[in-house]
Amino acid sequence: MIDQLIIGFDKALRTVFANAHTVRPVPGDSQPEADLSDEERRNAAALMRVNHCGEICAQALYQGQALMSKDAGIKQALEGAAHEETEHLAWTERRIAELGGRKSLLNPLWYGSSLAIGMIAARFGDGVNLGFLAETERQVEAHLKSHLERLPAQDLRSREIVEQMKVDEVAHAETALELGAVELPAPVKAAMKATSKVMTGVAYWV
Repeated sequence: MIDQLIIGFDKALRTVFANAHTVRPVPGDSQPEADLSDEERRNAAALMRVNHCGEICAQALYQGQALMSKDAGIKQALEGAAHEETEHLAWTERRIAELGGRKSLLNPLWYGSSLAIGMIAARFGDGVNLGFLAETERQVEAHLKSHLERLPAQDLRSREIVEQMKVDEVAHAETALELGAVELPAPVKAAMKATSKVMTGVAYWV
């Protein structure tokens, strides 16, 4: 258990403070940089900052859930999803820099709170753990769809990143369902949605 905690602490430091890396090509990399107004550029950078925060939270959730799960198959699935989320971190981080923006100043807070939520969810059993994962990914998918509506139409570099992230999140939800995710009660879903709304609202500006 001590070894797992040390590894977890190392993952936390690298997720929050180190630059992420990607194996897959960055979506939109072949697209030219769009001619954006200052306001459009600020908005796109803020939206990508929110997406980056979401990936910070996802890393922490998966880590907390994997740490507490006793099922090897579920641990492997969570680690696989976390690997793709790391690539999302790299894509959004790079795009934020290209747009002249910055990452959220509250990333350590987002990570710590999400880690605790993931660990708590896992304590209710693997079905609930996977149900929490599936619902999280559904809500992230909806959140990414809304960003596609808010991003400038000509900002193809940002839009292709968000599109691929959406595809990956759907696949993560389907994997959780295949592994035995249970449907969460409506009040839990509502609480998750409210919490997400606070995080995304704050991260847009801070």
